[in-house]
Amino acid sequence: MTGIPDNSLYALSHLDTLESEAVHIFREVAGEFERPVILFSGGKDSIVMLHLALKAFAPAPVPFALLHVDTGHNFPEVLEYRDRTVAEHGLRLHVASVQEFIDDGRLRERPDGTRNPLQTAPLLEAIERNRFDAVFGGGRRDEEKARAKERVFSLRDEFGGWDPRRQRPELWNLYNGRHAPGEHVRVFPLSNWTELDVWQYIAREKIELPGIYFAHEREVFARQGMWLTAGDWGGPKDTEPVEVRRVRYRTVGDMSCTGAVDSDAVTIEDVITEIAVSRLTERGATRADDKMSEAAMEDRKREGYF
Repeated sequence: MTGIPDNSLYALSHLDTLESEAVHIFREVAGEFERPVILFSGGKDSIVMLHLALKAFAPAPVPFALLHVDTGHNFPEVLEYRDRTVAEHGLRLHVASVQEFIDDGRLRERPDGTRNPLQTAPLLEAIERNRFDAVFGGGRRDEEKARAKERVFSLRDEFGGWDPRRQRPELWNLYNGRHAPGEHVRVFPLSNWTELDVWQYIAREKIELPGIYFAHEREVFARQGMWLTAGDWGGPKDTEPVEVRRVRYRTVGDMSCTGAVDSDAVTIEDVITEIAVSRLTERGATRADDKMSEAAMEDRKREGYF
């Protein structure tokens, strides 16, 4: 006995630290903004974000609505999970439909069938119509170069545009949500998380995910070095043979641009082991929309995308 207290007994694990930071961010937004909303697609990052929001306000209900920008090409497994989760927790869900914008002529279908880049207009219209002043997103800094430039509170102008030069310092976890009428703030509670952190947290919290994140047999075809799901969105072409492979998805977006990876990972522990040895980010390996140019994501963020 030295009489010196063992401070390690009171030290938080890295997951506890990340969770505490995210819970603080949710509560900060609740106290500072009038009409926040959580982007929720049924993907793993938005699932973890909702889990953190539920923790932040328990036993009270989450004081925010949910918003999903539906491209019309989403995976059925993910949409089923989204609707079941909304019903289970008694949440309010707003759906901004890309298909509606195409049907009434406000958007035009792309020749390649990809709708992910078309999400911006429905998103901004939903934000303006519902007067949302803070919008939670599940973006992480390890995903992509443009997202690495984001602050936790990201100011957007009256057109929804993002200017990295207007980013505000966030010293000592002090967040500045001040904005002019018509502007809003995008909020990223998972900014300091990595893909591995997300999966380790899912394992610790025993969070249910759509089965698409685990290895399964699926009809796919090869395009741009990725395995895409066959479907009525415009793929495959006559020169792209369909085959059945054992795959899983690291990230989930539009079927037309989200690739699967060959995998035998059928449990959360298997996925964690697989990610730990991977040298490619999830978006770099499986998102065709990020391969359009070196600055594809940054260009879309400047236009109002997440």
